[in-house]
Amino acid sequence: MSYEGQAAKGPWSEEEGRLRKALCNIGALCYQKGFIVGADGNISARMSDGTVLITPAGAMKGFLEPQHIAHIDMQGRVIDDGPRCSTETGIHLVAYQERPDVKALVHAHPPHAVAMTIAGIDLQIPIIPEIVVTIGGIPTTPMATPGTPELPESIRHTIRCSDTLIMKNHGSVCVGANLLDAFKKLDMVEHTAKILWLAHVVRGGLEPLPPDAVAKLLATRQQLGITGRNTLENSCGR
Repeated sequence: MSYEGQAAKGPWSEEEGRLRKALCNIGALCYQKGFIVGADGNISARMSDGTVLITPAGAMKGFLEPQHIAHIDMQGRVIDDGPRCSTETGIHLVAYQERPDVKALVHAHPPHAVAMTIAGIDLQIPIIPEIVVTIGGIPTTPMATPGTPELPESIRHTIRCSDTLIMKNHGSVCVGANLLDAFKKLDMVEHTAKILWLAHVVRGGLEPLPPDAVAKLLATRQQLGITGRNTLENSCGR
């Protein structure tokens, strides 16, 4: 399932029309779920020819139409004099450079997940069994200034080994095999952050699962054939 549906009508190929419509659908979902507000965030999909469709600069992602989507090459240059792309396009290009397997990226500002980084609470702590099995650890990358070259470089190392991350004091980056896969990981990241936040408030701290329990869960992950990159397995995000 890709959440693409029928291709949007326009002067595009069937693939481009489907992805343009899917970008609008995922933008609306992010807005409805409260993962973005105003003109926050950006979403992209890599096409089979290696070019990238990405949400435009300054647009409210909850109200996009297919013709609003920007089309760029892997150097960030706009193709066919289309809409201007996001100032955070570099995040997407770095992810696609480092991860040939990735076809989509959703960058959002999920409030609980971002709040956890501001509070200095580590989302990589293995606490929720289902998350250990599915997306694993959720690393936090160092603070970097949005809209500058340092922001995409701040995620370069971590995106190589994790499908999800939180940029400290800023927002999440989730990648996937398609747009719905990337959105699903964002949904799980924010749900995890909500649970850990509540546990931290009630208990005054967080207690990780025992190492033997984590090992069993990672073994289950392998048995289920879950192949997303997981920092609890590769320790890259630590």
